[in-house]
Amino acid sequence: MPRQLGDLEDAVMTRVWQWNRPVTVREVLEDLQRERSIAYTTVMTVMDNLHQKGWVRREVDGRAYRYTAVSTRAAYSAALMNEAWSRSDNPAAALVAFFGMMSAEQREALKDAMRIVQPTISGTPEPQSGEPAGERAEAAAGEEAGEAAGDPADGAGPEAGR
Repeated sequence: MPRQLGDLEDAVMTRVWQWNRPVTVREVLEDLQRERSIAYTTVMTVMDNLHQKGWVRREVDGRAYRYTAVSTRAAYSAALMNEAWSRSDNPAAALVAFFGMMSAEQREALKDAMRIVQPTISGTPEPQSGEPAGERAEAAAGEEAGEAAGDPADGAGPEAGR
């Protein structure tokens, strides 16, 4: 996908998460037009694509649709990273290059995340404070991104169940 399309998808999803309510194409368009010149049909296509990908659900409201996020920003970001990583012909090299681009703050976040998932990866879950490892990971992701509007149980994103 061209980066510009990805940037527009990110801009649309950001608004859907920020507003935390069902939104119309017109509302998103008007907000995007504060930053750039963009056509209604472009925003409509992007929102339809996000629906087809499973990132938003939509309901008919008169002659328009209202769109709602079905996942968190953290799950969306993780799926984008996984998609990019899976396209590499050398995943290990891609990870090394990615880690090399990280800021000190991002490296600390990675270390924190690894502490959360490491017991699960090794096959011997070691809950802390009586909390299952999966709940710790969800809590950490939730702290970073907050919950999306709609069904918070859907936090795994569209890749779940595939």
